[in-house]
Order: sequence, then C-alpha cells, then structure tokens
Amino acid sequence: MFIDYVEIDVKAGHGGKGAVAFRREKYVPKGGPSGGNGGLGGNVILEAHHNLTTLLDLRYKTKYEAEDGKPGATSRKDGKNGKDIIIKVPVGTVVKDSETDEVLFDLDKAGTAIAICKGGKGGKGNSNFATSTNQTPRYAEQGRPGEEKHLSLELKLIADVGLVGFPNAGKSTLISTISAARPKIADYPFTTLEPNLGIVRYKEYKSFTVADIPGIIEGASEGKGLGLIFLRHIERTKILLFLIDATSQDYKRDFKVLLNELKEYSPALAQKRKIIGLSKADLLPEEELEKLKKKKTIENNPVLLFSSANHYNIDHLLEKLWHTIKID
Repeated sequence: MFIDYVEIDVKAGHGGKGAVAFRREKYVPKGGPSGGNGGLGGNVILEAHHNLTTLLDLRYKTKYEAEDGKPGATSRKDGKNGKDIIIKVPVGTVVKDSETDEVLFDLDKAGTAIAICKGGKGGKGNSNFATSTNQTPRYAEQGRPGEEKHLSLELKLIADVGLVGFPNAGKSTLISTISAARPKIADYPFTTLEPNLGIVRYKEYKSFTVADIPGIIEGASEGKGLGLIFLRHIERTKILLFLIDATSQDYKRDFKVLLNELKEYSPALAQKRKIIGLSKADLLPEEELEKLKKKKTIENNPVLLFSSANHYNIDHLLEKLWHTIKID
C-alpha cells in the first residue's frame, strides 16, 4: 500500500540524574563527594533510505520514544547515555511541525540523518559542587527533559519528469512502455489511484526518472475527482510532460484546463518547463494525423505527437525529454 502522509509523536530520552555519593574507603574516614553525572538522553533520529518507497510502516506505529540516560553512580562514574532511536523513511520525505506546519527538514538525499529531537542533558553529580566553603555537598542535579514533537511527514517523489493529464490520457500506458514500471492499465478513468515511478533507460549508460500521478479533472482544485492530493509528487520534477489525447475535440482547451488546475495548487509548479505530448496518435485518421504532425507549439510550449500502442515517435519523445532535462 502506498502511503505518502502520516503524523507521528516523537520523544527524546530524559537525561539521567546526578548521584549524591561520598568516598568510603579504608583509612579515608572523611572521603569527599564522589557522585557521578547522569547520562545523556537518547536522540530521535530520522534517516532517509533509498530502498523505502512508502510511509506505510509509520501509519501503524505512531509513537516513538528514545531511551532515558542512566543515573550517575559512586566513584565519579557517569551514567550511560540512553540509546538513540532511528526511524527510517523514504528519500523525499518532508518533515513538518504538525502544529505550525513549518518545514523542519527535507530528507531529499539517501543516507541523510537528522536528530529531530535531542535527548536531555544529564544532571551533574555532587562531586561537581564541592567548594572550599562547602566540601560535602549533599545535592545533585536532575536530568534535563528530552525534546518532544508532533510531526507530519509528507513523501514527495523525486523524479526528472512529471506526467500531467486527464484520466485515461495514456499516462500509465506511456510509463509502462518507456520503463519497467507496471501500473494498472484499463480503458476507464482513474485506473491509476497512486503515484508510480519509472526509470527510463536512454541510449547507453543514461537514464532519467518519470513520475505518473492519478489523472486531474476540471475542478480538481475544488475537490472534484481525486482532487490535487497527489500533485506534491511532481513538485520536485525538472520538467512536466502534459499528456493530451490527440483525438480530443479541443486539445488547446484541455491544456489550459490542466494548467489552470496546477496554478490553483501551486503557481511555482505551473511555471516549470513544459512539453505537450499528444498521445494515442494511432487512433487518428490519416488526414488528421498529417495535420497534427505540423503542430509545433501550443501556448509557446513544444508539442510532440506520439503513440505508446505502436511506439510511433517514442524515441523522438525520449530524446526531447532527455535534452530538456539537461537544459535544466
């Protein structure tokens, strides 16, 4: 199951308390204070792993607590530090404070690890408080409390190309044609119910990634259809490939509708470099096919006619995508 949003509670460990102790050795009747310091509380660490693709595990376990530091002991022995707890998340996870919605960290690189909650400092033992006027202090510090937070985690796929289009525009067929991704494909709207990520091999030793999201319909920004809940997965892409059915009665209007829905969600997203792909060219009558071959731009964006079914112009499409990615 693909889960791209969860809320969790995290709590670092408390610092251990300092010890109150005195030397008790033979022939040392009046030993001085010897209480050790408390150990540090454990941290809560978030770590990005490339082999994870969903936040599913965090949906079922929503509370995480690191270990408290151990108290100090006699003979100036410090308590052991509490163990850290490491929470593994997919690369591309955005960490927010649930209460303020402030972005705290963006784990966009594999291996990135951050201490989202730091453990409390251990309390000082009484050996730290001896002075010339107070040589036998009988008090020590309590450990400091660890940090605790209520977090929201959002997963945003990291891809070079984001596919945008109406339901049944051919996005899933395209990504299954040009990559090893195998999304569900059928001849009805909303076949794709979750994002798909495909790696496209281009010529020798070259590749790029493509993200396919559920189709957008007019009024999506108002909550119609599946809404815009999946658009976060194309926010990181370098370019957008708008897929429009070449058999549409008004493909120019289709593009404007899709672009408007993106603007409602994020003006910055709508400003990304765009390529318009007119899909399903194999369904066009010969006369209409020849006419659309001459179409070079729509709203100053390059247009490319293709068909995933018979691979017409697929190589040209991949070449266009590759070179446009390299421009950025």
